[in-house]
Amino acid sequence: MQQVLEIKNLYKTYYTKNSEIEALKDINLKIKEKDFVGVVGPSGCGKSTLLSIIGGLENQTSGEIKKKDNLKIGYMLQDDCLFPWLTIYENCIIGLKITKTCTKENMDNVKNLLETYGLKDFMNNYPKDLSGGMRQRVALIRTLALKPDLLLLDEPFSALDYQTRLSVSNDVLNIIRKENKTLIIVTHDISEAMFLINVTNFYY
Repeated sequence: MQQVLEIKNLYKTYYTKNSEIEALKDINLKIKEKDFVGVVGPSGCGKSTLLSIIGGLENQTSGEIKKKDNLKIGYMLQDDCLFPWLTIYENCIIGLKITKTCTKENMDNVKNLLETYGLKDFMNNYPKDLSGGMRQRVALIRTLALKPDLLLLDEPFSALDYQTRLSVSNDVLNIIRKENKTLIIVTHDISEAMFLINVTNFYY
């Protein structure tokens, strides 16, 4: 498999008026195509910071990140961030509208994803009509609509109750695997990590 991402000696320090906080220290990681990689640690240990740096939302203090040429990255946040005034379909294509890529091919791809993953009958409904698990699937389809090579998931199941979290996390990860995507997911929940460990390589 081709390598899509390499992190070498990555450090991130936040500076305040009176102190400095070392969020990341000497992180080294290699990701290949179709890898499922998880990062587990307590809240505040720098997991989300790592994803933000990989996703280009903030810069590292030092170290190097090498990405495959033209690597497209999708970011799925902890909150599903669905717009309540938009239908499910409209929420799924919001990224295409922002990037001005609402081609027939891309719009048909979204419809196919909704049908494949059991949401076709809810296309014209609104987020309030969906369960927490269904909303997470919508958020994932919205991310997949942009056809990313690498998916970054920042504790996407933490807002769900335990039983729903297990069901939805398995559902979402199976979708990602079926779509042949590369994944980095972070979580602070050890029980969740143990559940996912059968399909993911975890780093502690």
